[in-house]
Amino acid sequence: MEDVAIIGVGLHPFGRFDTTAFEMGADAVELALQHAGVEWKDVNCAFGGSWEVAQTDPLTGLLGLTGIPFVNVFNACATGASSIQQTANAIGSGAYDIGVAVGMDKHPRGSFKVDPSLTNVPTWYGDNGQFVTTKFFGMKINRYMHDHGITADTLARVAAKNYRNGVLNPKAFRRKAMSEEDILASPMLNHPLTAYMFCAPDEGAAALVMCRADIAHRYTDKPVFVRATEIRTRNYGAYEVNTTWAPVEEDVAPTVYASKAAYEQAGVGPEDVDVIQLQDTDAGAEVIHMAENGFCADGEQEKLLADHATEIDGPMPINTDGGLIANGEPIGASGLRQIHELVLQLRGEAGERQVGGDPRVGYTHLYGSPGASAVTILSR
Repeated sequence: MEDVAIIGVGLHPFGRFDTTAFEMGADAVELALQHAGVEWKDVNCAFGGSWEVAQTDPLTGLLGLTGIPFVNVFNACATGASSIQQTANAIGSGAYDIGVAVGMDKHPRGSFKVDPSLTNVPTWYGDNGQFVTTKFFGMKINRYMHDHGITADTLARVAAKNYRNGVLNPKAFRRKAMSEEDILASPMLNHPLTAYMFCAPDEGAAALVMCRADIAHRYTDKPVFVRATEIRTRNYGAYEVNTTWAPVEEDVAPTVYASKAAYEQAGVGPEDVDVIQLQDTDAGAEVIHMAENGFCADGEQEKLLADHATEIDGPMPINTDGGLIANGEPIGASGLRQIHELVLQLRGEAGERQVGGDPRVGYTHLYGSPGASAVTILSR
């Protein structure tokens, strides 16, 4: 396999817009092409992901009908990582020189569109409201807090940190700082998670331009290399609250397996990572994923958050662009938004939210219900 580099990134703002998903996607691709210094006619292949849009390949009608292979990808919240992996594999195999990964979505307010019958649960499960997933997140972090001594104050610290980071991100959905007190006092949705501890389904698009590493310097003097991209699903025994059964003997989450495989593939460990993106569908998810990805032991999050370790200027900066809590989650674009942030950070182009210390290694993590986890590691 050939090494693969990211030479350009593009991000349409996240939020709500009087714009079609395809227009947002085309905008993101065009920004990525400009950042890379290439044209659409130079692209040999593309992979696109979305939940709401059945096929993303009609983007070629806006970008140019060049006849390239364009593959549609969907893998729940891990869709972005899946499109990245497929693009990297296609280039790394030697089949193509330059490829584009793109994701886009337009979700209605409050929830993702879904037909429960397509997910092996009966229609009545959705008709009476049980397919809304906030209660599952509440159950999962409630158990984790009980087992590992995590308090609600820590959840509020995660959310407040991500809102503060969102203020520094001109393309974030929520760009207003919130105090920990106001977050704790907001309406309780599913104990212990209050309204402002959750992300929101919204709209947006993101894109990457990738190429063979040996030609990357034709386009940029700041290439960022894809060192690992791993996706894992659940082993039997993995704890997941939105299933209808529970195993007698438990296994660790798929994130643990994806993370270990990615570290091995990249030849680095958690101690080598300079900037981190974790799936923060809710504040509790970020707490759990800190441990599952190897950045701390279970229970250590309480002190780390109290000591501001995960702030932009801390030793373990997490979700420097505000994460899902500040950006929302257009599913197809979310994982690519994470990579967009890491590329800016590793190239020193993140502006007010730039981490210090000349970061060299970046780490992204996605987790999609009911148990698909993806990890991508980048480096300069």
